[in-house]
Amino acid sequence: MSAYRTYIIVWIALLILTVLTWGVSYINLGMGNVAVALLIASLKAALVALFFMHLRFENRLVWAFALVPLLFLALIIFGTLADTMSR
Repeated sequence: MSAYRTYIIVWIALLILTVLTWGVSYINLGMGNVAVALLIASLKAALVALFFMHLRFENRLVWAFALVPLLFLALIIFGTLADTMSR
């Protein structure tokens, strides 16, 4: 598959996920709206990191430097959500 075709497919996927984010925002899921929005945003960020930042072809050390901050971000988000949900 050519590089241009890959980038176009990823771009279309990002557009679809953006429209999906917009569409889901009109559905009342209660606190589920935040979870769905974060899930879709995570998918979009993963696509950008893998294809546009070329992380897909990097070695394990670069993957570690990319994933460890995401672990800390997840801890912060889940800690904040747990605090918010318990009030």
